[in-house]
Amino acid sequence: MHVNLYTRSPRTARIFIVLILLLIACLYLGGRTAQYVSGFSSLVLTTYQHLATQSDDSVLTFHNDTLRTGQNLNETLLNTGNVNPQHFGKRVSYPVDGQVYTQPLFVHDVVIQGHHDHVVYVATENDSVYAFDADQVHVVAPLWKTSFLHHPDVTAVPSSDVFGKYPNHDIQPSVGITATPVIDLTTNTMYVVAMTKEHGNQYVQRLHALDITTGEDKPGSPVIIVAQVNGKGYDKSKGTPSIVTFNTREANQRPALLFVNGVIYIAWGSFGDTDPYHGWVLGYTYNGTAFRQVSVYNATPDGQEGGIWMSGAGPAADAQGNVYLTTSNGTFDLTQPGQRDAGDSFVKLSTQDGLVQSDYFTPFNQGCLDGRDEDLGSGGVLLLPEQSQTAHPRVLVGVGKEGRIYVIDRDQMGQFQSYPGTLQCNSNAETRTDIDQILQELPSNSTGGFFGIPSYWVGTATSGQLVYIGEAGDHLKSFQLNGDTLSSSATAQTPETFGFPGVTPSISSNKSIPGTGIVWVISPASCGGPGCAPSGPGALRAYNATNISQELYNSEQNFTRDRLDSYVKFSVPTIANGKVFVGTQTSLNIYGLLTS
Repeated sequence: MHVNLYTRSPRTARIFIVLILLLIACLYLGGRTAQYVSGFSSLVLTTYQHLATQSDDSVLTFHNDTLRTGQNLNETLLNTGNVNPQHFGKRVSYPVDGQVYTQPLFVHDVVIQGHHDHVVYVATENDSVYAFDADQVHVVAPLWKTSFLHHPDVTAVPSSDVFGKYPNHDIQPSVGITATPVIDLTTNTMYVVAMTKEHGNQYVQRLHALDITTGEDKPGSPVIIVAQVNGKGYDKSKGTPSIVTFNTREANQRPALLFVNGVIYIAWGSFGDTDPYHGWVLGYTYNGTAFRQVSVYNATPDGQEGGIWMSGAGPAADAQGNVYLTTSNGTFDLTQPGQRDAGDSFVKLSTQDGLVQSDYFTPFNQGCLDGRDEDLGSGGVLLLPEQSQTAHPRVLVGVGKEGRIYVIDRDQMGQFQSYPGTLQCNSNAETRTDIDQILQELPSNSTGGFFGIPSYWVGTATSGQLVYIGEAGDHLKSFQLNGDTLSSSATAQTPETFGFPGVTPSISSNKSIPGTGIVWVISPASCGGPGCAPSGPGALRAYNATNISQELYNSEQNFTRDRLDSYVKFSVPTIANGKVFVGTQTSLNIYGLLTS
């Protein structure tokens, strides 16, 4: 099965139109021979295909597309033959002013100050956004840098101000930009959310629309984020009706942004479970001169918690515009008439009229998961491309801290099925996989605890479609997609196991051509568990996508040249145009072929 998840850019479309007009002009003016016309037609087609491929290798959103597959099918330079320590390695390491929790984004052929550049964008916890030349082999100045700080009145937020429940801080020493931005290439706009501390004790979150060619805010940008819903939640205001207000201090904008059908969707969880908080999703439109808030969703408006964080993965969206996400520990009462709290659930939100919960799935042992702090929402949602020849063509895959793999029909998600009788937590009864009414459920500990998002590769004719899952304390594993379910056990696994928090794979290939599929991960540095601060460098690793037991490269093989300086939790590599981009605590590292 061949799946193309990318659309042609407006720039490519304009070039194609110009070439067609040139051909028409030649015909009108009397092209001399049919051979000449045929040759020119061939040139038009070849040029268009080349330019289209160049345009399509841009990475504009977390995990490459709104399905969150993590695959780039337009990588024509890197393959299993040249990704090795002899031909591939670190080309340059750009210093930045804070930790890079965001996934780097890449745009092909951006005109900046009159020059055409391939540009990689990163944002930091020090509230800075950078644009770097992706092709350099020596450190040069950024193409531009934008800071949202104005000392001493406007600073990044000290971690100790917002992490109040546990001694460990997931993000330190400061909080600024945590979520991966999103780029709309039709308007050359990057949308990014920045958190700041202002004038002593004010905590502000703003949505910015940046021009990707200058880094400057566009007209009407930024907008200060505020929101409220009617509700009886544990932090409700007094009065009738009761109101739950968006808490700008306690809301952690961790999940990547989603841009679909002209709307920017932004989600929030918490800072280390520090109360009070809820899971929020807000939708904004931007018309070039102003933002407008068009939708608000609260996962637990009448209860508590239920944060949306998904280890940095962004909400996903299908072709119909439905938004999918997972929620963490919190109030769950959707089985009761009129109730609307959706803790520990897979949630489907319709966008036809704002954001309205249209379906959900909650595991039968939700109460046990909540009691053990085994968030279902520690992992993001992977939407598989439509499997048209199956009984259930629209499927999603997800995993939580428990390590149980769920395969769910997006059209009928299964909702909640209670255990017949009294469920004893931590008993054999809790291991059952036949209670939940979903397509498939692989037992808990099929993998380790899950802190990331599964990845998908269309595969080759030999390998078939593959789903990759990399868990804490476990190998990275591949599962073959058989119609609308996964193989009951892994088809391959890496030689290495990965400590907390595991790995989130990205895949590069040249369509489904054999020998071009590569799975990339950043293996974590030493880290004791949730809330810990990683110590030491991570490692960039590459595996043969058809058989991940074969490692092609890792950055420790020639550590004096290629070693990463440090590691950031949940970090995801970006692969585009023959380069691999990795953010750390202090730098953006660019890997690629060592010779032209």
